[in-house]
Amino acid sequence: MTTNGRCWAAAFGLTLMTAACGASDTDAGRESTPIERAPVPQNDFTPVEIEATIDRLVAEISKTSIQPTQLTVLLKQLDGFFAPVSTGANRAMGELGAAGRVTGNVLGTNRASTHAMADQTRQIEQAVMDGSDGIAITPFGEVNMDAMDDAAAKGIPVVTIETDLGSSKRSIYVGINNTSAGTTAGKTLLPMLPGPPGTVILHGTENPTWLDGVSRTQAAQAVFEAAGYDVLVQPIDYLHEAEDVQALKAAIDAADQPLVGLLGVFSVSYRCAMAADAAGLPDLPIVAFDFEPQTVDYMRQGRIKATHVQRQYYTGYLGPYIVYGIKTIGLGATQEMLAPQLVDGTRFDLGVDVVPAEKVDDFYSFLDSIGANQ
Repeated sequence: MTTNGRCWAAAFGLTLMTAACGASDTDAGRESTPIERAPVPQNDFTPVEIEATIDRLVAEISKTSIQPTQLTVLLKQLDGFFAPVSTGANRAMGELGAAGRVTGNVLGTNRASTHAMADQTRQIEQAVMDGSDGIAITPFGEVNMDAMDDAAAKGIPVVTIETDLGSSKRSIYVGINNTSAGTTAGKTLLPMLPGPPGTVILHGTENPTWLDGVSRTQAAQAVFEAAGYDVLVQPIDYLHEAEDVQALKAAIDAADQPLVGLLGVFSVSYRCAMAADAAGLPDLPIVAFDFEPQTVDYMRQGRIKATHVQRQYYTGYLGPYIVYGIKTIGLGATQEMLAPQLVDGTRFDLGVDVVPAEKVDDFYSFLDSIGANQ
């Protein structure tokens, strides 16, 4: 861990210990106390505009008098991809707790998904029974919607983070805008390609039940088609790697026009490099998504030219602050503070970090500096 990372860890430990005490009944109506955010290390990957938006929101809610507020953060899980989400949520809860404003917990589910969905619904119901004043959640899907809507109907603001459920009564979503993310990924690969004609294979999805995945895939597809390329979407098979790689290789072999590039728009997009190697095309330009260890390995080998990383830490960090903002300054004022990144008034677009292969170590340093390595 870097020096900055150790400083973050120390500050995080302090805020969590303070948050354990949290707001009490004696705090009710107390005059405003500024919220102290831990200093943010400056790096090429520091999202300056997002940080400025957070500062505006924190400054506005710091003006309010302190009222005891209980928040609940419910994540799909606390490790793996969600470890940085958990880090961010805990840090925000700690900062709010240190200011005497918030008590609460960051909870996850660690069982198989068939049980986790039901577990999360029970967690929502329990949070309501326990008197939670606001909920930030990464929902599994519509199976959780009734419980979320029941909470919202009781006046408890619900904010979705990382995974949206737009048909629910949630107030705001924080996370990736899949359309803009797909467009960004397409524009990253485009300059690496020879001029058309040619075929680009997208390792994506056309499954109509996975709307976020389809949005990301179609946005990338539109970039290449507008530039004059043929596009083949090879449906992803998350669960069966060998079969997925073989299907990708078969698509490569069957491409009508000369194959000029591969783009994977989900976390297992490192399989594009595996398929290209199996097809005997080690020089084919490949761009990926997310920051899986296998993706990083291929980037270090020069096989994957760049990847696009979701800002999980900021997803978790913003959740409690937005919920608390809705409770203290109201939904409209919170939306006004979030306006620079707010799409359609309800979706906070965190964007993605574009990480070229030569910047892998710099990106690791950035993640380490905020304590957000997976």
